[in-house]
Amino acid sequence: MSDAIDRLHRAILAARDEDVATSRTARLLAAGLPKLGKKLAEEAVETALDAQAGDRERIVAESADLIYHLAVLWAGAGIEPRQVWEEMERRERLYGIAAKVPKASRRRDAVAAGPR
Repeated sequence: MSDAIDRLHRAILAARDEDVATSRTARLLAAGLPKLGKKLAEEAVETALDAQAGDRERIVAESADLIYHLAVLWAGAGIEPRQVWEEMERRERLYGIAAKVPKASRRRDAVAAGPR
Protein backbone atom coordinates (compact mmCIF):
# COMPACT_ATOMS: atom_id res chain seq x y z
CA MET A 1 0.00 0.00 0.00
CA SER A 2 2.78 2.44 0.81
CA ASP A 3 4.13 1.99 -2.74
CA ALA A 4 0.76 3.07 -4.15
CA ILE A 5 0.65 6.11 -1.89
CA ASP A 6 4.26 6.97 -2.77
CA ARG A 7 3.29 6.83 -6.48
CA LEU A 8 0.21 8.96 -5.77
CA HIS A 9 2.35 11.48 -3.90
CA ARG A 10 4.81 11.74 -6.82
CA ALA A 11 1.91 12.22 -9.26
CA ILE A 12 0.43 14.94 -7.05
CA LEU A 13 3.76 16.76 -6.90
CA ALA A 14 4.06 16.51 -10.69
CA ALA A 15 0.53 17.90 -11.10
CA ARG A 16 1.32 20.93 -8.95
CA ASP A 17 2.67 22.79 -11.99
CA GLU A 18 -0.16 21.84 -14.34
CA ASP A 19 -2.83 24.25 -15.52
CA VAL A 20 -5.41 24.85 -12.79
CA ALA A 21 -8.07 25.10 -15.50
CA THR A 22 -7.56 21.46 -16.44
CA SER A 23 -5.99 19.80 -13.37
CA ARG A 24 -8.12 19.21 -10.30
CA THR A 25 -4.99 18.43 -8.30
CA ALA A 26 -3.28 21.68 -9.33
CA ARG A 27 -6.47 23.59 -8.49
CA LEU A 28 -6.66 22.00 -5.02
CA LEU A 29 -3.00 22.72 -4.28
CA ALA A 30 -3.36 26.32 -5.45
CA ALA A 31 -6.30 26.80 -3.07
CA GLY A 32 -4.04 26.30 -0.04
CA LEU A 33 -4.12 24.35 3.20
CA PRO A 34 -7.44 25.66 4.55
CA LYS A 35 -9.26 24.43 1.43
CA LEU A 36 -7.33 21.14 1.47
CA GLY A 37 -8.32 20.59 5.08
CA LYS A 38 -11.96 21.32 4.28
CA LYS A 39 -11.97 18.87 1.34
CA LEU A 40 -10.36 16.18 3.49
CA ALA A 41 -13.01 16.69 6.17
CA GLU A 42 -15.79 16.48 3.57
CA GLU A 43 -14.44 13.18 2.25
CA ALA A 44 -14.10 11.80 5.79
CA VAL A 45 -17.71 12.71 6.54
CA GLU A 46 -18.93 11.12 3.30
CA THR A 47 -17.01 7.94 4.14
CA ALA A 48 -18.47 7.89 7.65
CA LEU A 49 -22.02 8.42 6.38
CA ASP A 50 -21.63 5.54 3.93
CA ALA A 51 -20.36 3.39 6.82
CA GLN A 52 -23.42 4.29 8.85
CA ALA A 53 -25.60 3.30 5.90
CA GLY A 54 -23.67 0.03 5.55
CA ASP A 55 -22.93 0.73 1.87
CA ARG A 56 -19.70 -1.20 1.31
CA GLU A 57 -19.26 -0.14 -2.33
CA ARG A 58 -19.60 3.54 -1.40
CA ILE A 59 -17.23 3.07 1.55
CA VAL A 60 -14.60 1.75 -0.88
CA ALA A 61 -15.14 4.60 -3.34
CA GLU A 62 -15.17 7.30 -0.68
CA SER A 63 -12.12 5.76 1.02
CA ALA A 64 -10.19 6.13 -2.24
CA ASP A 65 -11.29 9.78 -2.40
CA LEU A 66 -10.28 10.26 1.23
CA ILE A 67 -6.80 8.82 0.64
CA TYR A 68 -6.35 11.00 -2.47
CA HIS A 69 -7.31 14.15 -0.57
CA LEU A 70 -5.05 13.18 2.34
CA ALA A 71 -2.12 12.78 -0.07
CA VAL A 72 -2.92 16.17 -1.65
CA LEU A 73 -2.98 17.74 1.82
CA TRP A 74 0.41 16.16 2.62
CA ALA A 75 1.85 17.58 -0.60
CA GLY A 76 0.38 20.99 0.14
CA ALA A 77 1.90 20.94 3.62
CA GLY A 78 5.28 19.71 2.39
CA ILE A 79 4.89 16.33 4.08
CA GLU A 80 6.43 13.24 2.51
CA PRO A 81 4.63 9.91 2.96
CA ARG A 82 7.80 8.46 4.53
CA GLN A 83 7.37 10.92 7.42
CA VAL A 84 3.95 9.43 8.15
CA TRP A 85 5.32 5.87 7.84
CA GLU A 86 8.11 6.77 10.28
CA GLU A 87 5.55 8.10 12.77
CA MET A 88 3.47 4.94 12.38
CA GLU A 89 6.56 2.80 12.99
CA ARG A 90 7.41 4.87 16.09
CA ARG A 91 3.89 4.38 17.43
CA GLU A 92 4.00 0.66 16.67
CA ARG A 93 7.18 0.32 18.72
CA LEU A 94 5.57 2.19 21.62
CA TYR A 95 1.97 1.03 21.54
CA GLY A 96 1.56 -1.85 19.08
CA ILE A 97 0.36 -1.96 15.50
CA ALA A 98 -3.37 -1.84 16.15
CA ALA A 99 -3.39 0.66 19.00
CA LYS A 100 -4.20 4.35 18.80
CA VAL A 101 -1.82 6.62 20.66
CA PRO A 102 -3.42 7.66 23.95
CA LYS A 103 -4.22 11.39 24.00
CA ALA A 104 -2.22 11.91 27.20
CA SER A 105 0.85 10.45 25.47
CA ARG A 106 0.38 12.71 22.45
CA ARG A 107 0.31 15.76 24.73
CA ARG A 108 3.49 14.60 26.51
CA ASP A 109 5.16 13.95 23.13
CA ALA A 110 4.18 17.42 21.88
CA VAL A 111 5.49 19.11 25.03
CA ALA A 112 8.74 17.12 24.88
CA ALA A 113 9.21 18.00 21.19
CA GLY A 114 8.81 21.70 21.89
CA PRO A 115 7.64 24.33 19.38
CA ARG A 116 7.78 23.42 15.70
